[in-house]
Amino acid sequence: MEIRVLRYFLTVAREGNITAAANYLHLTQPTLSRQIKDLEDELGQQLLIRKSRRVILTPEGMLLRKRAEEIISMVDKTEAEFSSMDNTISGDIYIGGGETQAIKLIANIMKELSNEYPGIRYHLYSGNAPDVTDRLDKGLLDFGLLIQPADLTKYDYLNLPEKDSWGVIMRQDSPLAEKEYIEKEDLLKLPLICSRQVVQLKGYGNQFAEWFGEDYKKLNIVTTFNLIYNATIMVETGMGYAITIDKLINTKDSSLCFRPLKPKLESRLNIIWKKYQVFSPAAELFLQRLREEFGE
Repeated sequence: MEIRVLRYFLTVAREGNITAAANYLHLTQPTLSRQIKDLEDELGQQLLIRKSRRVILTPEGMLLRKRAEEIISMVDKTEAEFSSMDNTISGDIYIGGGETQAIKLIANIMKELSNEYPGIRYHLYSGNAPDVTDRLDKGLLDFGLLIQPADLTKYDYLNLPEKDSWGVIMRQDSPLAEKEYIEKEDLLKLPLICSRQVVQLKGYGNQFAEWFGEDYKKLNIVTTFNLIYNATIMVETGMGYAITIDKLINTKDSSLCFRPLKPKLESRLNIIWKKYQVFSPAAELFLQRLREEFGE
C-alpha cells in the first residue's frame, strides 16, 4: 500500500463521493476510481459500495479507514520530526489527556517554551485513560496526562502536584443543592450522568467505583459522556446529575452548581510517556522542562 493511495482513500471516505474527492485531489474521476480499485485488488477486499451519487464504506472499508488514519498520522508526525532536526528547535508536540484543571500546569510550560521557541506547535487530544494509552502505544502521542490510579508499568512518568476533587454537578433548583456535600446514599436515588471511564473501567482507573463500594452496580447511570460540557447540557435539561471533578465548569452565575462528595474523593495525576521513547528535539526539550518543574 502506498501512502499516497491511502490519502486518496481517506479523501473518498470523507467526501462520500468519488467525483467530489477527485476534484479536491485535483485528479480526474477515472484516475481516482482506478487507484481505489487497485487498492481493493491489492487487499483482496471490497472497500466501497458504489451508488449513483455516493459511496458507502463496507465493514472492511471502515477498518481500513481507521488504520489509514493511524498510518497517515504517524507518517505526518515522523516527517515533522525530521524536518525540525536543525539548529533551531521547532516542530510538533502531541499531548493527550482527560479533562482536568492540572492542564494549567502543563499549559504554563507550553507557554514558556513557545515564547522561547516560536516554531514549536502543540496538539492536544482529549480522551480517557484507555484512549490516551492506546495512542501513546501507537506512537501517535508524545505524552499523556492520566488521573490516578492508573497502570503505569509500561511508562515513565512524573507525579503532578495538583489534585482533582470529585463531586456532582446539578441544577440550582435541585433539593440536593441545599446540601453541603453529596453522600453515597444520595446517589442511589438519582439518575446519573457519568464519564465513559467511570462506567467502563474495572480495576485500575475506576476510583469512583472503589469509593462507592459494593453497591456501585445499583447506581442508575442513564447517560455516559466523554466531554463534561456535553454532560452539563444534559444536567440543564433535567436529564440527571453529572459525576465529575471540580473546576471544569464555571458554575458562577449559572443555573448549575457543584457539590463535593463525602467522604472526600481526590485523584492525583501523572504525566506519562513510553519507556525508551526517542523524542524529537522539541519533545525532548519539553520533557526536560517537565522534569525541572516537577522533579524526577
